[in-house]
Amino acid sequence: MDPSDSPQSWRVWVETQANRFLLFARDQTRCEADAQDVLQEALVETWQRCGGKPPDAPLVFATIRRRAIDLARSNDRRAQRELASPEWFWAPADHAARDEDLEQAVKTLPPNLREVLVLKIWSGLTFQEIAGALDIPANTAASRYRYALERLRESLKEAPR
Repeated sequence: MDPSDSPQSWRVWVETQANRFLLFARDQTRCEADAQDVLQEALVETWQRCGGKPPDAPLVFATIRRRAIDLARSNDRRAQRELASPEWFWAPADHAARDEDLEQAVKTLPPNLREVLVLKIWSGLTFQEIAGALDIPANTAASRYRYALERLRESLKEAPR
């Protein structure tokens, strides 16, 4: 066994390199928590790629950069999905009571309707993808979504203001 393959050599390598990797990760991400997550994922990925041997620093920097780009794209897509949600679904911030009404209305939906609603609105899945995830026909997924919206509309109309 090569001494450079030992867990101790990996630990020493990480300890000597971590600060510069974290600095780079901070530059590539939007917050400290994201930087730490990206760095951890990059180190694990490069460790696996290199078979447990300490990798070359450029490989780690490239992996950090790629992971940060992927994270930013994922966050941007999620933000776009949230913005694209129906206006009635997101109550204005100054209407905390309506937020609570909506939360309660969603909680009262039957589980089969609630899961389709969540997969459609928050996960951005198509009815075909929902059908595959829940092992139901796509038309059933679409119907459940429509029924969920109808029940939410009725619940919110009845809710005291």
